[in-house]
Amino acid sequence: MTIRAKLYVAILLTVLGPVITIAVALHGMDRLGDRFDEVQQRADQRALALDLKFGVTDFNGWQTAYGYDDGASRPRFTRSVRRFRADFATARKELSDPTEVRLLREIGVRFDRFMQLDDVAYAALGRGNDAAVKRIFLGPELRLFDEMAVRSEALARYEARGAQATEKAFNDSREDSRRGLIAVGLGAALVIVLLLVTAADIARLAIEGHRVRQ
Repeated sequence: MTIRAKLYVAILLTVLGPVITIAVALHGMDRLGDRFDEVQQRADQRALALDLKFGVTDFNGWQTAYGYDDGASRPRFTRSVRRFRADFATARKELSDPTEVRLLREIGVRFDRFMQLDDVAYAALGRGNDAAVKRIFLGPELRLFDEMAVRSEALARYEARGAQATEKAFNDSREDSRRGLIAVGLGAALVIVLLLVTAADIARLAIEGHRVRQ
């Protein structure tokens, strides 16, 4: 390659180098931003699923408590149910893929039935029919709780797997961005070497020309 060609290539790469570096950096930042948003969304969904799982256990526990303390814990039960209803409504808006929709529907059907039986049990408690209350709580209500617990656990595991997959994709994108920046850095180093070689050739020719003129 002639010195003139080397010089032209060096000038071209000097101009293109910063443009390529900026383009690679912006592309990497954009991908990482998208991946980070997905990680955050998945984390929120996992937290919501865990709230549902806790809520099922919580309101069932307070129902059992008010059945054995003559209704004293009933206000705690109703507050727990309100929290669960709020979390469940949020989940139905936020979780929309087929598996999520199916599990939420199954939980919802059993929850509605659970609350219908709770009304019957609470009415029996008001009449002093403790035997009927315990029969409901330890029979159909316990089965419904188990079914809700199994499905809320399945939802929590599903969201956990989704969160882990998204976190892996984020880490892979970060690694790809790092490799891209390293490649650009190596390219910049080659440009510098080419400029130094070209400068050395020009200096050599200048010295040789000066000697010839002498």
